[in-house]
Amino acid sequence: MTDKILVTGGGTFLGDSIAAALLAAGAEVTLLVRPGAEDNLGGLADRVRVFTGDVWTPASLKGRARGHQHVIHTVGGLRADPSQGLTYQWLNFVSARNVANLCVNAGVQHLVLISGARAPWLNGGYIAAKREAEDYIQRVGLRTTIIRAPLVYLRGSRRPLFYQLMTLLGKIPPISWLGMARIAPMPVDVLARGVARLTLQPRGESRVFYAGDLRRMNSMREQEHGRANEPQYIDDSTKPKNPFRHQNEETPFGWTPSSDSPSDDTPSRDRRR
Repeated sequence: MTDKILVTGGGTFLGDSIAAALLAAGAEVTLLVRPGAEDNLGGLADRVRVFTGDVWTPASLKGRARGHQHVIHTVGGLRADPSQGLTYQWLNFVSARNVANLCVNAGVQHLVLISGARAPWLNGGYIAAKREAEDYIQRVGLRTTIIRAPLVYLRGSRRPLFYQLMTLLGKIPPISWLGMARIAPMPVDVLARGVARLTLQPRGESRVFYAGDLRRMNSMREQEHGRANEPQYIDDSTKPKNPFRHQNEETPFGWTPSSDSPSDDTPSRDRRR
């Protein structure tokens, strides 16, 4: 039977990358897209089912996960704005809590959380909120796969020299052995394939995975050059060419709440073109 997987954060850098990797692995994919952002999917919209919903508004999530075996939650934010009510906890814990409750109510047994690896360049409040989200989804009784992911980048994109250096150090022993390999930025396609394959891999227990685990789910060729003939949807003109300039939203963990988030049910768009 084909696995049916709901991915939150449709129309964003990481959400769409994971969806493409899942499709390449033969899964049936549903993307949860923020209302009004459906056009951001580009060519991916032809291959997936699309639901609209706001992960910060539980009422808009009703029924979205029904009939799925797995949910992958990619949504959150690296930059807080407390003056607008956008705290790290609101961005990263509340969204995960709502998606975990969605899984419980829909009978989905397996939740994959894209969390974050602790790194000197990430705010401690962001990491604390991610750890709180990890604790919550494990307490509610779901089988959980937690991915403590590093920052990601699109191959061939322009990146700040600092992040290029960190990626290089993550490959060079003995520095890589001292923890740099866990936190060094990695290509988004490597992370996406790793997440897809870990999601689809039969496993009974909950686990926490790091960058090294994601790399091991890729062949050496895939790690170095990507995968030939794999569908790519993230290079659409609506996606950021330099995602490090959009860390509050597109990378690596989804979207931030809009000012007009719905307060009640949002009609879903269940479509295949």
